[in-house]
Amino acid sequence: MASNQRQDEFTWGHQALRAEFAVAADGTLRLVRLGRPEDDRPAAPHSALPLVELTALGHGSGWSGPRFTGTAFGARLAYRTHRTERRDGWEWLTVELHNPDTGLTASVELTSPAGVSVLRSRVRLRNEGREPLVVQSVSSLLLGGLPAPDTLDVHRARNDWLAECRWYTEPLRAAVADIHVDAHQHDSRAALALTGRGSWPTDGHLAMGALTERGGGRAWAWQVESPAGWRWDLGEHAHGSYLALNGPTDAEHQWRVRLAPGEEFTTVYGALAFGTGLDAAIGALTSYRRAVRRPHPDHTALPVVFNDYMNTLMGDPTTAKLLPLIDAAADAGAEYFCIDSGWYDDDTRGWWDSVGAWQPSPRRFPDGGIQAVLDRIRERGMVPGLWLEPEVVGVRSPVAAELPDEAFFQRDGVRLAEQGRHQLDLRHPAARAHLDKTVDRIVGDWGVGYLKLDYNIVVDPGTQAPGDLAPGAGLLGHAHAYLDWLSGLLDRHPGLVVENCASGGMRMDGATLAVAQLQSTSDQQDPLRYPPIAAAAPTAVPPEQGAVWAYPQPGFDDDLITTTLGGALLGRIHLSGHLNRMSEHQLTLVRDAVTVYKSIRGDLARALPFWPLGLPGWTDEWLALGLRVPGDRTAYLSVWRRGGPAELRIPVRQLAGRTVRADVLHPSSAAAGRADWDGDGLTVSVPRTPGALLIRLTQDG
Repeated sequence: MASNQRQDEFTWGHQALRAEFAVAADGTLRLVRLGRPEDDRPAAPHSALPLVELTALGHGSGWSGPRFTGTAFGARLAYRTHRTERRDGWEWLTVELHNPDTGLTASVELTSPAGVSVLRSRVRLRNEGREPLVVQSVSSLLLGGLPAPDTLDVHRARNDWLAECRWYTEPLRAAVADIHVDAHQHDSRAALALTGRGSWPTDGHLAMGALTERGGGRAWAWQVESPAGWRWDLGEHAHGSYLALNGPTDAEHQWRVRLAPGEEFTTVYGALAFGTGLDAAIGALTSYRRAVRRPHPDHTALPVVFNDYMNTLMGDPTTAKLLPLIDAAADAGAEYFCIDSGWYDDDTRGWWDSVGAWQPSPRRFPDGGIQAVLDRIRERGMVPGLWLEPEVVGVRSPVAAELPDEAFFQRDGVRLAEQGRHQLDLRHPAARAHLDKTVDRIVGDWGVGYLKLDYNIVVDPGTQAPGDLAPGAGLLGHAHAYLDWLSGLLDRHPGLVVENCASGGMRMDGATLAVAQLQSTSDQQDPLRYPPIAAAAPTAVPPEQGAVWAYPQPGFDDDLITTTLGGALLGRIHLSGHLNRMSEHQLTLVRDAVTVYKSIRGDLARALPFWPLGLPGWTDEWLALGLRVPGDRTAYLSVWRRGGPAELRIPVRQLAGRTVRADVLHPSSAAAGRADWDGDGLTVSVPRTPGALLIRLTQDG
């Protein structure tokens, strides 16, 4: 039951999370302790920070680094009241803060799924004053009281086209210099800040990070759930460390919002997970991601998808090329068949700058049109899918002239063009109506059950339509409108499965993952460079949502075929490759891998990831990704060897000291490798490179 109360100190949480709050002498409410209920470490009120950090024009812009409420805003947001609730398995805490000088009220919404050690936060601002207020930044989550920088390592992930999820680690003190705080009576102004820019929110880095405590064993992992710009900061405060999570800001993203009296703005979500060790923190974040996403049957069914693009048709589909591929995919065990880019291309000058109408090419599909190909997919027992890039309209497309300028991104009244394309602004009803008509035709009339929604341009800093104070605000508005459009599409077509793609993983953000069913992890075409991406993808995406390419080719030897197949078995296997040109022996290797995947996919939908060799490095010779099934005695381990010694001992700490049976599920050939449990760990032998094994570990008794 909800309750309204004002207290100088109070506690909130559940069996996996305990948060303690206290009102400071200046009237601000501070989170003085966050952890598991059994954690007996003392609270840290001296290094705690106010719940909200905010900057506004005319009230102090703050300096680069930790811009805390009271320093930057000039007048404090004082604690007024709080309310607790329980809704659908979630605990809720809403805290109301107020500044009487400006009339600004901030409602901080803290939530957590019961039993999961994750705190989710966002802030709703409301101007209750008499004058407009221009906000330049507002935190989604601000937490002080973390251990000192000297004891912490920070983890972040480079995320570039063809090279996603590349984690690296350094001491926090390497970025936050020790200035001798006691001598200067002032905290260091150094901070480690990471930002995402433009309409590819995860271009450059994933919108997440992590901390681990040396010697103490604790770990924290977080994500900023912004489909546009974002920023996170780590720095030093009162001999401890702080973490600040922000959506777009004025300084980094040209984002500002004007709040007239009575108007509101709500930040993007920030989420913080914690646990004993990095694996536990990311595991909690995985459980949280499952709890916040839109329910869909695909999340438990995990059908096998064949896509004709990667290393196969590469955007050049025709009836003649597709029909034999469809038959081969069905024979291999695929359950969905997606025709990727090019199906609309009827222009000899190329399709890049002419897309937008999304009508099938008569030249490519001369006999019966594309409908005949879709029918063939259904006849072979598969669900048909199509690639679509909904937000772009080529400058040569007739749609570019049919829609008003206001339906597109613009700056200073000029329609933007990026790489020969215009960008739709889905806040405009004409843009939304165009896409609704397009998708309802493809899904409703043509019977397509799978859409791969791609996005291959970058607009930075955004759009400034009438009513937008700054381009970054326009970009965030469009990004939210896009997700609202996607939700409406799934409401109308509940059986539709949507894959999110932006040249691979350039839009791998928490906000989009909460709506889409699948996430493309990469466009990487080299089967020997894909393993570190596949092994690290579960840091950002639950395994059952992470689409990993498996593109065996008739020119590959058996080891390379089983390696590219095996690397996808702990994700969402996305078959490709010229299967129709393979020998019967090669096809048997493909069928065996698909059969293994189908036998374990029921476990993948609830398993939590771990990395017994640590997070993978881009050039590591050996890589390992594990998935443990909660409440069960089963774990799965994918192991890749790209070089180095033929044998390696792999620690599996959660099973140490127990009797465990190790079975190599893939490849089926005993000559490909073996795995032996010795009571404390696993010794894996892969005699040739490249090689990949999928191992099932079953605890006896």
